[in-house]
Amino acid sequence: MKVVVLDDEELALENLIECVEKCKPDAEIVGFQYAEDVLDYLETNTCDCAFLDIEMSGMNGVNLAKKLKEKNRNINIIFSTGFSEYRGDAFDMHASGYILKPITVEKVKKELENLRYPIKDESRITIKCFGNFEVYIDSKPVQFRYNKTKELLAYLIDRKGALCTNDEIMVALFEDDNHDIYLRTLRKDLIDTFSDKGLNGVFNQQRGKLGIIADKVKCDYYNWCNGNRIGNEYRGEYMMQYSWAEDTNGLLENSK
Repeated sequence: MKVVVLDDEELALENLIECVEKCKPDAEIVGFQYAEDVLDYLETNTCDCAFLDIEMSGMNGVNLAKKLKEKNRNINIIFSTGFSEYRGDAFDMHASGYILKPITVEKVKKELENLRYPIKDESRITIKCFGNFEVYIDSKPVQFRYNKTKELLAYLIDRKGALCTNDEIMVALFEDDNHDIYLRTLRKDLIDTFSDKGLNGVFNQQRGKLGIIADKVKCDYYNWCNGNRIGNEYRGEYMMQYSWAEDTNGLLENSK
């Protein structure tokens, strides 16, 4: 799910983004403080759902919603406002929802569970790298047979699609290259876990090499690297479980 969030107050914007993240950890969220920036963004990007504040300087949320509906009649508009008098406007334009501030996780969850236009996500796999490394399929945490399988996936994600040799992977995960049999077991667990969920073609497999196909997953780290940083905030923490991730964390710190 791709979500746009608009509020001209920075703290309110951050709170709403956080609420959406808690309800939909697999969502790609982009935040804005100005309506005009939303229009610019949607000239070259798509959006399934838009949370819009209403009373703002410049273009208000109702007028923005009308323009968004002209571009995509099936976009889910959810107004998030401190004013109740715009309910009629929301009804007339067939908005999906209307939330009165203060915004809470419960209010956001209710609206996302009752969207006017159901959404089918293009990617079922969501990766969270900032903070601890986590992986979700269909919004549910993935359980691997071995803990090291999760670390193997984390390393492949960190390499952003590069083909990694078995020796390279073993040095990163075990600090030596004498774990051939164990690595084969981890590779099988990784591939089988995704295959059992009906997800094939996620990995580039070659003899003695393995890589993730980056465009098969949604990932906060990849969004950050691509310049999409609002809603994918880096706060100085990256794959905190893994010592080998410190190099990438250092590069992220320098790019802030």
